[in-house]
Amino acid sequence: MKSDPVFESYLANIKTKTGKTPADFKAIAKKKGLLRPGVKAGEIVAWLKKDFDLGHGHAMAIYAVLKPEIEKAK
Repeated sequence: MKSDPVFESYLANIKTKTGKTPADFKAIAKKKGLLRPGVKAGEIVAWLKKDFDLGHGHAMAIYAVLKPEIEKAK
């Protein structure tokens, strides 16, 4: 699958701002119990805004990374 350069740029900007990679966010979300069935985007976005000062677009990019993990948990 070909990667999306815009999406990859979002992830790079998030790493620059937070020092965290998508894998880091997955690990943190798992520890916080956020990779469970029924978790909505709003819950993830609120967490990322509060704990990491991410804007909505960057938080949604991380949600897009986490969403397959949430769906697998069903």
